[in-house]
Amino acid sequence: MNEKPDLDYENEHVHKVYDKIATHFSDTRYKPWPVVERFLNSLPVGAVGLDIGCGNGKYQKVNPNIFLIGSDRCEKLVQIGSQLGPMIVADGLHVPHPADRTDFALSIAVIHHFSNEERRLQAVQEVLRVIRKGGKALFFVWALEQRNSRRGFSENGPQDVHVPWVLKRQYEYPTAKPGELKGHHPDENVAYQRYYHLFKKGELSELVQKAGGKLVEDGYDRDNWWAIVEKL
Repeated sequence: MNEKPDLDYENEHVHKVYDKIATHFSDTRYKPWPVVERFLNSLPVGAVGLDIGCGNGKYQKVNPNIFLIGSDRCEKLVQIGSQLGPMIVADGLHVPHPADRTDFALSIAVIHHFSNEERRLQAVQEVLRVIRKGGKALFFVWALEQRNSRRGFSENGPQDVHVPWVLKRQYEYPTAKPGELKGHHPDENVAYQRYYHLFKKGELSELVQKAGGKLVEDGYDRDNWWAIVEKL
């Protein structure tokens, strides 16, 4: 299979977008999601894990009794988050960590950015590869069923979509003086289109089991499907 079209597509509609919006994105991502917080606080003292696709590293400080190493494809986000804890730049399909070593792993709002089922499966397998037998991973993905969301997605809509990120003017022109940012029309803001695969009910749970994991718990939270998976 020729993966180049998919790589080019993700580079254009995922990686380049996050490079552009990294600072603005980071400034809006600071509060831990409750399910992730609960998972991290359930881990034993001294547990070692990976946050694959960690963004700005907001989960680094949730539980001071564990050791968490973050990685992300976006170099700017890694630069922003590295002050919180150890973080590296790495592709989510090829993380530079040995197999069967860590106690746990996170994959929060990452898998939905891979543009076909084969690559999404590979991303889940890569997360499971690095954790030891009996270790657990937590996955979060955007849900198709978002009827009450401002985004307006529903089970009758398409699963592969572009979601705009409207970059505020001060982030588009970070070196501009405050007075130079006044008086512009909102239409002058730039909207960058991010690719998402919206997961329908049961799809994430099926995917993690197809990847070889044991489904421990799953659910719906804040327009996302989530799953806790044990490595067999």
